[in-house]
Amino acid sequence: MANEERNETGIVIWTDLTVPNAEEVKNFYSKVIGWKPEPVSMGEYNDYSMTSPETGRTIAGVCHSRGVNADLPPQWLIYFMVKDVDDSVKMCLQNGGEIIAGPRSMGNYGKYCVIKDPAGAVAALFSSPE
Repeated sequence: MANEERNETGIVIWTDLTVPNAEEVKNFYSKVIGWKPEPVSMGEYNDYSMTSPETGRTIAGVCHSRGVNADLPPQWLIYFMVKDVDDSVKMCLQNGGEIIAGPRSMGNYGKYCVIKDPAGAVAALFSSPE
């Protein structure tokens, strides 16, 4: 997420799926789409980066609904780039939205939160560190 193209406000920068059994679901998408799962250690378990078999480029994530992901619904979640997650949280709340999770730090990568808009649609917001 460090390259300049990925910092454009409003673009979709990531997609992941959080489910109770990421082991089973990563195998499903591996067979159906052809993605190659790469384990990402979460300490006591692995989540998965799903990569392109041709390029090895990371396409999406498949995660367990544990730890910081325990509150997330079992659906594909898109992450939008915003200038500042904290400012976007304030605007979300002022405009009839809800905060489902976060804001949380992603270490050196930035900060994110998960919101629900007034219609009930869920999305994540992400901002890079300054």
